[in-house]
Amino acid sequence: MATRLLHISDLHVGTQESPPVERALEGLIERLEPELVIASGDLTHRGLPEQHAAAAAFLRSLGLPVLAIPGNHDIPYTFPARFTRTFDEFERHWETTQPVFSSESLHVIGLNSVRAWRHQSGGIREEQLQRATKLLAEAPPGSLRVVTMHHQMIGAPWRSGKKPVARRSHVLATLVDAGAELILGGHIHQASVAERHEFEVVTGELRGVIVSIAPGLGQPRPQRRGEARGLHVYECEPGAIRVETYVWRDDDWGLTAVRRFARGREPLAVESAS
Repeated sequence: MATRLLHISDLHVGTQESPPVERALEGLIERLEPELVIASGDLTHRGLPEQHAAAAAFLRSLGLPVLAIPGNHDIPYTFPARFTRTFDEFERHWETTQPVFSSESLHVIGLNSVRAWRHQSGGIREEQLQRATKLLAEAPPGSLRVVTMHHQMIGAPWRSGKKPVARRSHVLATLVDAGAELILGGHIHQASVAERHEFEVVTGELRGVIVSIAPGLGQPRPQRRGEARGLHVYECEPGAIRVETYVWRDDDWGLTAVRRFARGREPLAVESAS
């Protein structure tokens, strides 16, 4: 049986809520039966206690294990709390900003890319990469090895002033060398999926990796062209990973794109035209 993973991001609880979207998400989960929900940051809009409580209640109501990491909107907006109690409210509900989920089929490492002194851009420290390397080495044989952070590893398909995670090439190379097969992010409110070999020239037998940015689940901002309310579903097979993009269409989720990538070092088999 294929393993499925639901990836949502940028809920921005505290802005305009949409009960039909929430109900339809429950229906999508019932239909697809994912093993885990990943919420890759910006669960709240201003990091307020009541927003964190509402976001946690919604995510837990989905009835699945949830791996949540913070985004730049999940820390206090005002001083001095932004620096003195940066992750207090997030950790009150989720215990840690760098969670781990592991099963026979999935091994997911959360990385906290949020920095209090940076409003938009984020970074991953060297000690975080060392920890991720150690944890990825502990993955059960054959399990899908996933790393998730809030800030994007690749650029937006439409114009965006949001910078990718600092030292992107170093972070990507370290995670690939450590065995990551799927690297997830959010932040830009636009869907983007690429295989490493599509945007980075490599030689030899270097392992590929899929880099995926989930569209925002929260209310799109009308003045920002290219944003849609959506999510990603990943389906893992022994030799391939399938990425499905769902976008909200008036009253239900519509499947708008399906991509299939090779898993591991070997390319996908060429399909016969006959």
